[in-house]
Order: sequence, then C-alpha cells, then structure tokens
Amino acid sequence: MQWRRRHCCAHAAKRVYFVSLLGVLAFIVHQVWLPKLAAGPWRRGSPVVRRGGGPPVLKARGNASAQQVAWRFVIVPRPSLKTEANGSSPAGRRVVPLRGSGERFHIAAAAAENATRREEGDLGGTVAPGPFPYVINEPDKCARGQPAPFLVLLVTTEARQVEARNAIRQTWGNESVAPALRLVRLFLLGKKDGELGRLQQSVLEAESQRHRDIIQQDFLDSYNNLTAKTLMGMNWVAVHCPRASYVMKTDSDVFVNTEHLIYKLLRPELEPRRNYFTGSNMRGFAPNRNKDSKWYMPPELYPGEKYPTFCSGTGYVFSGDVAAKVYGASLSTRRLHLEDVYVGVCLARLRIEPAPPPNGFLFNHWRVSYSSCKYSHLITSHGFHPNELLKYWHHLQSNKRQACAGAFKERGGGRAGLAHAPNRLVARPDNGPIEHIPSS
Repeated sequence: MQWRRRHCCAHAAKRVYFVSLLGVLAFIVHQVWLPKLAAGPWRRGSPVVRRGGGPPVLKARGNASAQQVAWRFVIVPRPSLKTEANGSSPAGRRVVPLRGSGERFHIAAAAAENATRREEGDLGGTVAPGPFPYVINEPDKCARGQPAPFLVLLVTTEARQVEARNAIRQTWGNESVAPALRLVRLFLLGKKDGELGRLQQSVLEAESQRHRDIIQQDFLDSYNNLTAKTLMGMNWVAVHCPRASYVMKTDSDVFVNTEHLIYKLLRPELEPRRNYFTGSNMRGFAPNRNKDSKWYMPPELYPGEKYPTFCSGTGYVFSGDVAAKVYGASLSTRRLHLEDVYVGVCLARLRIEPAPPPNGFLFNHWRVSYSSCKYSHLITSHGFHPNELLKYWHHLQSNKRQACAGAFKERGGGRAGLAHAPNRLVARPDNGPIEHIPSS
C-alpha cells in the first residue's frame, strides 16, 4: 500500500513538472521566437492581407513568406479611419475623420463657403498623372478662377455611344440641373483599334470640341479595361479638380435622379463629408469561378473566398478626397478587371468602409419598372436606351410636383403607399442572376 502511495505521488509530481515545462516553453515561443520570426510584433494595418509569391502587389504586414502561395483577405475591426503616414500612396495621404455638419445656410451660399475650405493642400501631396497619356483632356474644367464643383459626374462610355452621351447631356447629366450649384460632367473613354476605331476617333474629337466634356487616354477601350478607365477618372479628379465636394461614377445606360442625389442624400447646405463612399453595397460576395461568366475571377488572380465590401459599378458616390486616396492605393494593388470589386479592395486597404445608403431603394443595379413616384425617390436605375432616358426624364420633370399623387390614391394615401411602390429585388450572394421577388 505504501509503495502504491509513493508511486502515485511520484507520478503526480512528474505531471506537475511536465505541465510547468510546457508553460515555460509556450511563454518563450510567444515572447521570443514569434517576434523574431515576424521581424517584430504583428501590427494590425491594412485589412487586405497578402501572402504568397509573385509581385508584391498587396502589401502584407509583418513577414509574408515567399514560399506560401495563398492570398488571404481579412477585414479587421476598424477602430478609426486613420491610416499610416506611409500607407498605400507614395505621398503618404492620411484619412481624415468625418466632420460634423455645420450650420444650415442658403444652399448656394453654404456650398460656396464649404468649397473654399477644400484646398489642394488637403490631399497631403501632389498626385502624379496616370500611366497612360491623354488623347483628349479637359484640364481647365475646375480652374481655380471658377467656383469649386459640388458634384463631378464621371460617366464610363465608348466612342460609338454618341446617342447615349447626347441623351445624358440633355437629362440627368445636364450641368444646369441644379442651378444653385456647380456640376461638372465628364465622359471617360479609352481608344479602339483598327479602321473603325480611327473613324470613331475623328467623330469623337469633333464631339469633344463641341461639348468639352470628354477625357480619353491611350489604352484599349474594353470591358476588361474598365478598371483603367475608372482610375483615369479618379486621377483626373485628384489632379485637376481636388476641391470638388463629391464625385459620382456611373455608366452610360443608367438613369440617375441627380436632384434627389444632390438635395436628399448629399445635402449641399451641410459641410461636405470626408472619407465617404456609398452606393448599392455588395457585402459578402464570393468570386465567380464559372469560366463562362462575364464576371469570372481566376483563382490565380484573386484566390480569396470573399470580396471586401464594394459598391456596384452601375453607380456609386464618394467625397472628393477619396479620389486621390483610392488612386494612391491602386499604385500598389494588383489590378483586377472587375472595376467595382477592385475599388472595394482599394477602399479596404484604406480602411474606408462603404456606407450603406439611407434606404435600400436609392441605388439599384437592376432596372426598376418606371413610375414617376418610384423614380422621384431613387437615385439610380440600370439598363436604359438613350430614347428611354429622354422619355422618362422628361416625364419625371413634368410630374415631380405630384409624382406620387396617383400612388397615394391607390394605396389609400399617406407615405405608406410609397413603401409598396417598388418591387423587391434581391441579389444572390454567389453573384448569380438577380432573383425577382414581387412585393407582397
């Protein structure tokens, strides 16, 4: 019996000793070995983390082994909107926190006063021109002798889409649509090859001379170069129009209710926001791995399982300061052909989270069936021919004073009728087709 007790005590002592030894080893590994392996303590920085071989396009924090072959995208908690001084832009731009909404003034006076606060020095450095030379440019659209624009409209288009550009000039892109404010409209284009491309180019240059609202750089105009086209617009704002309060990027087949955008969402009587980005938010979307899809994303180009939150490229709005920051982040971020996804990756690196719009019906990346009531309360609807833009815009303008009168009568009056006006459309999380769900 005594022998058994001595044996149990010795066994227990061995266990205590072994556990203590493991604790000491764990302490040494955590405090000594790991910092050495990582060349210093791991710092939480950019929410987009790259691990893998190949060109260092998405900077990783710490030591990312060149032998590893996977990228990992991690959205980290965002304690503040500040970025490191030596962030993704060579100029070391910082992200400025949102500022309060000052006093309410008359819209025109308030917008003018707010614009004077947005000097070029806010960008924190000079923005270099893009990698492609300009074929057509409008560097004086925002000259210092003129009032700073409240809104710059960047519209992606192709040379052949003359009718679409003319329709936009006569409707939602007309620079006099908000008389008390200054709007700037720009169409973004690349170049086409071949004999047809040369013919289109001569027509485009004549159109540019007439309207002075086209910018074009020397890259192939194609769907896969939509990212280059959008970055051209961002760079143009950063270089030639840094005092703009807000910017909208959209496409030539989109209906935009510019008045609702300006007066209900952006509100020029208030001080312009900073680090602001909003649109039709795409959260939790996975890359499309179907090789036959227009939105196919090769695993070798983007191995991650989820995209960072991004906004549909059919229409998103951002504060003027974001243009330089996104362009700066793009200089060290591997290009993706899906422009809206790529802008989302750049925003994630900057730790700028796209803000959800005040309601889910404002930005629509599908076509909403037309009624003056619905269209008086949305900002974008996608998929229009030029003649439809003209028809619906003029109808909305002539009925905007009583746009919802008929809907209120049908639903029994009051704002409750508006809640039933639009159909609900839900985007599938796997980037599949839009699923139509009739409103109940």
